[in-house]
Amino acid sequence: SAPGRAVPGRIDWSGPPPDVAVDLHGNGPASHRPLSRLRPARLLAYAHPPERTAGPPWREDEHERDRWCRLLSWYGIPADPQDLRIRAPERPSPAPGAVVIHPGADAAARRWPAARFAAVGAALRAAGHRIVITAGAGEAGLAQDVARRAGLPGSAVLGGDTDPPFAELAALVGQARAVIVGDTGLAHLATAVGTPSVVLFGPVAPRLWGPPPGPPHRALWHPDDDAARPGDAHGNVPDERLLRITVPEVLEALTRLPGPARLALTGAGG
Repeated sequence: SAPGRAVPGRIDWSGPPPDVAVDLHGNGPASHRPLSRLRPARLLAYAHPPERTAGPPWREDEHERDRWCRLLSWYGIPADPQDLRIRAPERPSPAPGAVVIHPGADAAARRWPAARFAAVGAALRAAGHRIVITAGAGEAGLAQDVARRAGLPGSAVLGGDTDPPFAELAALVGQARAVIVGDTGLAHLATAVGTPSVVLFGPVAPRLWGPPPGPPHRALWHPDDDAARPGDAHGNVPDERLLRITVPEVLEALTRLPGPARLALTGAGG
């Protein structure tokens, strides 16, 4: 029901009944019924007991990659939730070895303040690191603001009016030294191409949406309790748990990344 995410009441499909339809939305009738009306030969979905829908049981407290691999496995399709890697494009990166900062997210609840991203960028710039600020569609103003506050030129921004071409973005991330990002798509891309990352969480626990545990990725989160979804992931203000993450904490996490990704901050002003 979040803006732009409501399930459509009908699916505009004019072709023949599909061989396979997959319900990736959840376990309720809102998404199951429109798919069923297409009369697919096979419908892969989670069970919805009130309507006697076949499928595996839904588990609320489950990581997304485990959830969807379990769905496929239940239907006899092998799927390994640990098989996360994709092949990075062989094309050259527009900024090889850069530190990538991505301040955007599709909801304010998961956007760490621009001033804090800028402070991280300024510290990295002062320490001599090359920085690229990435922006999705409609995020040009945010990215340019972060760059300006960090003392970076406008040329440090990639994207903004539209999403950057995926091959270019994947090459940038795949050949980056590290990625600093909120709980959004670029964090998953960093995991997929094997680039170390520092990921900032607020309304949703890292155990549901976060990178796999281990040295290449640092997930920062400050919950009040063990609730998996303590906030609204699509809220219109930054989540209070996200705001508990400080600039020094992010900089410290960068210095603890493994091997060549570890960032020295000598001369960064503390």
